[in-house]
Amino acid sequence: MRKMISVVLVLGMLLSVGSLLSGCTTVQAVDLMDGIQPNEVHAEVDMGSGSESMTDFGVQLLRNVMSEDRNTLISPLSVLYALGMTANGAKAETLQEIETAVGMPREDLNAFLSTYMKQLSQKETHALKAANSIWFLQSKDFVANQDFLQCNADYYGAQLYAAPFDATTLQDINNWVKEHTDGMIPHILDKIDENAVMYLINALAFDARWLKEYEEYQVRDGVFTLENGSVRNTGFMAGEEFTFLEDELATGFVKPYKDGTYAFAALLPKEGVSIEEYVASLTGQSVHTMLSNAQNISVYTLLPKFETSYTIELSAALKHMGIVSAFDDGLADFSGMGASTAGPLFINSVLHKTSISVGEKGTKAGAATIVEMESRGANPDDAKEVYLDRPFVYMLIDTENNMPFFIGTMMDPGA
Repeated sequence: MRKMISVVLVLGMLLSVGSLLSGCTTVQAVDLMDGIQPNEVHAEVDMGSGSESMTDFGVQLLRNVMSEDRNTLISPLSVLYALGMTANGAKAETLQEIETAVGMPREDLNAFLSTYMKQLSQKETHALKAANSIWFLQSKDFVANQDFLQCNADYYGAQLYAAPFDATTLQDINNWVKEHTDGMIPHILDKIDENAVMYLINALAFDARWLKEYEEYQVRDGVFTLENGSVRNTGFMAGEEFTFLEDELATGFVKPYKDGTYAFAALLPKEGVSIEEYVASLTGQSVHTMLSNAQNISVYTLLPKFETSYTIELSAALKHMGIVSAFDDGLADFSGMGASTAGPLFINSVLHKTSISVGEKGTKAGAATIVEMESRGANPDDAKEVYLDRPFVYMLIDTENNMPFFIGTMMDPGA
């Protein structure tokens, strides 16, 4: 089963897995890891509280980016890691805005994200894994802060490179991404901006097989009704699951992947409730409560086969969520990252890309975020039914923490 990978170029060094960090990528940049040895991190972590905060951040971000006529898919885990690692180089108001948006202090966020990555499950039937690298402008005009590097080495262990930020660097970055995504994302950057001083890169991969794979006889053609009333001929997979979800505005089900560590969750708004209205009602607490209170009862289901990708520039959404000064070259304080003679560091853009494929055998998914740092001035009789034949919300969840690491809206499976 091919692995669909997510690549995240982020503001901070994200999600590090040791076996991936020792990969064989050949680059011409200067390795900066010499002299920076990661320290073992031990911290008391409230995973329940952290999971709820992450879920709340995810539904808020979804609320700010979703469209009525377009499939939406984000990875709050990727974006949250980006912002969390960025916070290690932020100070003053810039840091406070990030902490408020993510719902916890930097120290707690570091501990939560570090602990969570150590718990990632990777087996033959399922895997969620990651690799990290950070690329700095190799110039006397830019000096990286060693405490910033050490902190990220301690918590996330990224590879660090000094590079001239020319055509060779562009090729190196794209080659690194290609290798660490098993070739699924062969190209991520079209150019290096003339004012760029730092690129931070993460590769995140999810690939899992259903606990109960769909058989050929369970695959059938059907009709998916869009919110505007028009219809789309779609291939559906019919099945029976045993975890039923319900809140005041929606019903749904959970379909586990093998080993039960991860699962697919779908939520279908009740008749008369739009996707926009339903997403607006969600909070981290409500999602966590619903998943925790799932009913063990038979659920007859229809799930459309679909593949979708999504691209959005997140700056406006993040500003709306309170992260404002980070994007302002006159207000941003990323002095904890390093110093440039050209002026203070600030975020120039945040590009987020995701992709997912749901079929008979399982699910492959990935996300990509490119952040560019710049410097310039039951009983069968009681069985439920959840037929996803109209727009619905879906998630990929960590069943131990009841935390979605992908969340999206399926408006049109044929788009």
